[in-house]
Amino acid sequence: MQSGMLKALVSAITNIRAAGGILLLACAGTPALAQTSDLVSKTAFRVCADPANLPMSDRSGAGFENKIAVLMASRLGLPLEYTWFPMATGFIRKTLQANDCDVVIGYAQGDELVLNTNHYYTSAYVLIVASNGPLAGVTTLADPRLKDKRVGIVAGTPPATHLARNGLMPKAKGYHLMVDRRYEDPADEMLADLEVGAIDAAVLWGPIGAPLVKASHPSLKVTPLLSEPTPPRLFYRITMGVRQGEKVWERKLNSLIRRNQAEIDAILREAGVPLLNDMGTGPLEAQH
Repeated sequence: MQSGMLKALVSAITNIRAAGGILLLACAGTPALAQTSDLVSKTAFRVCADPANLPMSDRSGAGFENKIAVLMASRLGLPLEYTWFPMATGFIRKTLQANDCDVVIGYAQGDELVLNTNHYYTSAYVLIVASNGPLAGVTTLADPRLKDKRVGIVAGTPPATHLARNGLMPKAKGYHLMVDRRYEDPADEMLADLEVGAIDAAVLWGPIGAPLVKASHPSLKVTPLLSEPTPPRLFYRITMGVRQGEKVWERKLNSLIRRNQAEIDAILREAGVPLLNDMGTGPLEAQH
């Protein structure tokens, strides 16, 4: 997803495609359900996660997906256990499909490699610019003020199509998508380039870019890209991913998400994740 990667994604999260792997088939009847459910640990909440994918997940437990995992484990009354693997090629095959863990906390809705739970938040790509600069009022990649500007973009992500359509690619600076963030950090590199003037604007998956800005870049402004008039869409619904066929486990997680949605929202808001309504047309109103 990037994270989670998204990791995620969609974004860094949605563009991740693991090679190969065996999909578990869901067959009719109680015995099949019992068989697939037996793969889920009954003694721990086993999470597949990237060890160096802040602000989403980190071996230290500082990411917002780590905090959601702690919440879910506590509601299940189980200890939290991690299988760590970089969110890049082979992530699902070498973690979830290998039965080393039972859930990916952040995964884009609709990805065929996993069985998705109900989504627990919706977010979008964001435009990041200097707060007091000439681009501070830009809300769409079609804005004429971006003409001839140097825009940072993660290669292969959906906003790149919009940059190309609007004639922004010749001066754009590309950053790698499929990376091991223990050794390379495209999001941090892009924001650093923006602050020193090497680029004029940055486009990142919101759950990555916005929390990074909130934590370390107070001079920058984040604007969710909600007004693009043509496809591809730039908002995505984020779920938890489980093994194909694990319908019992999926339903259990759906119930946990529903009952703990307010607490999940609070974790995401505290991190700075841009939360949108389900249609991606505006901000999600806080529950009271």
